[in-house]
Amino acid sequence: MKWTDIHDIAIELCEAHEDVDPLTVNFVDLRNWVMALPGFDDDPSRCGEKILEAIQAAWIEEQE
Repeated sequence: MKWTDIHDIAIELCEAHEDVDPLTVNFVDLRNWVMALPGFDDDPSRCGEKILEAIQAAWIEEQE
């Protein structure tokens, strides 16, 4: 899984952190959680604020 697999990441985060409100997660934690997902194998330096915002938005949408 890569940083650009936003929908897949959102699904995995939803399953891994089902009791967490994505709106309360700061970007440092979000980045760390994404990198800890099974199957994630992208370069940490390729992640920026826009990608994290997109992941957070997809996670919120996935929870609804």
